[in-house]
Amino acid sequence: MSCNLLVTSMARDFDSHDLDPDAETVIYVVAGDAVEVDDSIEFPERWEDLTESEYIALLDQVGLPPEDFIDDSAALDKLPVVAVVGRPNVGKSTFVNRIIGRREAVVEDRPGVTRDRVRYEAEWNGKPFIVVDTGGWEHDASGMSAQVSAQAEHAMNSSDVVVFIVDATVGATDADEQIVRVLRKAKVPVLLVANKVDDERAEVEAARLWSLGLGEPYTVSALHGRGSGDLLDVILASMPEEGTGNARPRGPHRIALLGKPNVGKSSLLNALSGEARSVVDSVAGTTVDPVDELIELDGEEWILVDTAGIRKKAKTATGHEYFATLRTKSALDKADVAVVLLDGSQPLSDQDLRIITMVIESGRALVIAFNKWDLVDDERRFYLEREVERDLVQVGWAPRINFSAKTGWHKDRLVPALRAALAGWETRVPTGRLNAFLSDIVAAHPHPVRGGKQPKILFGTQASVAPPVFVLFTTGFLEAGYRRFVERRFREEFGFAGSPIVINLRIREKRKR
Repeated sequence: MSCNLLVTSMARDFDSHDLDPDAETVIYVVAGDAVEVDDSIEFPERWEDLTESEYIALLDQVGLPPEDFIDDSAALDKLPVVAVVGRPNVGKSTFVNRIIGRREAVVEDRPGVTRDRVRYEAEWNGKPFIVVDTGGWEHDASGMSAQVSAQAEHAMNSSDVVVFIVDATVGATDADEQIVRVLRKAKVPVLLVANKVDDERAEVEAARLWSLGLGEPYTVSALHGRGSGDLLDVILASMPEEGTGNARPRGPHRIALLGKPNVGKSSLLNALSGEARSVVDSVAGTTVDPVDELIELDGEEWILVDTAGIRKKAKTATGHEYFATLRTKSALDKADVAVVLLDGSQPLSDQDLRIITMVIESGRALVIAFNKWDLVDDERRFYLEREVERDLVQVGWAPRINFSAKTGWHKDRLVPALRAALAGWETRVPTGRLNAFLSDIVAAHPHPVRGGKQPKILFGTQASVAPPVFVLFTTGFLEAGYRRFVERRFREEFGFAGSPIVINLRIREKRKR
């Protein structure tokens, strides 16, 4: 059997001619260590040609956890969908909040608060899925109630698992039995959940729900969390591997317009939409609630979100400013791209930089837009360039445009900048190409020796996109300066314009001899 040899540029001093061509083992050189690999796998000779299974086999030989290295580029793009249904005011939204781990679904002590079916991304024990909160289902409903019930029925028919919530303190009602008749037609698993079970006495009362004919009722208290973990285990066991829903609904990209008060966010929205969609006034802070508008630009539909101006940090804001800031951050989390508007006629402020930092930390794509360019003269332009070089050097990768929302000058430059940022945000680097590039980096610019030790990069993979997240498997901790160097080289080689990059480390533990 001929010997397949992979000599990475991390160990160029290894002489391949010293190997016996008739050897029955495959020798790989990883960070200077020769590793014998099971000859049952015929390995290629280049990083670019290695498959995922071959990477995992190699990782196992050098003592790295293969489960942390799997590239998810071929992962299922459809997640299992769990629909939470029931009659009004049984605690569906409270249960959804318990699953997703935050108070996002609106809860109020009166029936009919939830009307549409609302999707949330959730995760339990490392398994992602989508949970759908629905309005209360009612038989023979009319008017708005009929539309709410239709939304709930649609959720039942388009899900992979149905969680049927019943109020254990009330017991089975005629409305619950009507829902059971509908659920019997569903071709998906149905889990009967008795909610509001806060003690053992309530558990005895919940046993009466066997009469519904859906099997054993699972007792929980959505408000206090009692029994929710055991129920989530059951839900996961009932899920298929491939679901019917996407983690991100397909549709127009959401663009959040951010900035300090009175920088022209509402004016830009009005200029792009061609109508007075948002109230515009010279008084700062006119916009309080986020305003969504579906706009067609350059033959493509976009959802632009006009947000309230962030005047100060949320923890120091008071009154409606505090809640306006929270709504702005929520709009940012739901967006794909953030357009940070800056007043070109005024010096950059600390608040401008804080808003840009907030976008980077949220992982959204970024476009920097200098508004009010009609007020910028030659002298201001000179000082502005100096401010950009000094204060925005860390975000030099973000597309930058100059325009005037009031006059419409150069507003057509926004769409190309958005597309460039989205392209960088969704860029994926093949694992083989990434490792070939990493090996060249390490050979040409190795990490400095610290304390007699020199950490090395063994392998790398891109764990996800939007934003790009890279996992580097190393022999030791990489200093922040070296990580910034690696990130800069990534951008030079692969682009990632308009997108932050996340680099995580997996340090190899010393093997026991």
